[in-house]
Amino acid sequence: MDYDTFHLGEVRLQSGVTLPNAFIAYKTYGTLNAAKDNVIIFPTSFGDQHYQNEWLIGEDKALNPKEYFIIIPNMLGNGLSSSPSNTASPYDQAHFPHVTIYDNVALQHRLITERFGIHKIALATGWSMGAIQAFHWAAIYPDMVERLAPFAGTAKTWPHNIVLIEGIRAALQAYTASPEIGLRTLGRVYASWGFSQPFYREACYKALGYETLSEFISGFWEESFLPSDANDLLVMMWTWQHADISKNDRYNGDFETALRSIQARTVVMPVRTDLYFTPEDSEYETKHIPHATFNPIESIWGHLAGFGLNPVDTAFIDCTLKELLGTNRKYEEEGHL
Repeated sequence: MDYDTFHLGEVRLQSGVTLPNAFIAYKTYGTLNAAKDNVIIFPTSFGDQHYQNEWLIGEDKALNPKEYFIIIPNMLGNGLSSSPSNTASPYDQAHFPHVTIYDNVALQHRLITERFGIHKIALATGWSMGAIQAFHWAAIYPDMVERLAPFAGTAKTWPHNIVLIEGIRAALQAYTASPEIGLRTLGRVYASWGFSQPFYREACYKALGYETLSEFISGFWEESFLPSDANDLLVMMWTWQHADISKNDRYNGDFETALRSIQARTVVMPVRTDLYFTPEDSEYETKHIPHATFNPIESIWGHLAGFGLNPVDTAFIDCTLKELLGTNRKYEEEGHL
């Protein structure tokens, strides 16, 4: 086991349900300094576990464990933290309660404050649902988060994105009698959304080692979901579908006020060809964040441009993070920060 577990005891969720024996699985990289201010929080995304974030961590990268203490908390529902697949009755499998992004971040806050005594975060970052969590960190705890860098993710789930989730959820639920067929179907439905039309037109999947479109759909998309538990995925889909930084007692649904409350120096990085976390939604959000700049990833790799598959996109994300974390006078003089 290459991760640690933080036991939370009984946890009252936003839904009103009390989840017994809740826990967060997490992994850390680097060393916490004496001032406890070299912290980067880097949450996982839909269907991912901590090791799938490791492509952005390294001594040659912005997320340098020689310099920063990087914490990757696993989302509730991902099979490592409290999930349908590892929770005892009465909340096992399909009986697991609804959890929100707010629930995830509130419990992550307990992790870093209670276990490590951390009260300042140098950077909150993440991809996709990890980006949604990073937004929540900066909105719910604005005095803690100094920098924010969400990529390929928004501060709430917008209507067209909700439609996508409804489709993949229905595909999975349609095959409850055969989990493997359901998971393979989920992969095939997801295939049309994860990458852009130009990606497929230009056969960019060949750069990933697949010679034909059919091989890519079965080898990449189907295989990526087969190890997952269907109920775990359904819980995370619900979390994703209902994400909104203003859906809590602090903001009471006032989304623009929640955006304006973010005090972190912020760089928002949508992918220009993302089909569900669209750059238009991100640009709207960026305009309402006080110290934010809009810095899109100009890529035809769609949503998966933020997953570490394409070296050019990875270099762009890493360079942007280095500029945000460093003292780049030119970057500041140009008004980005």
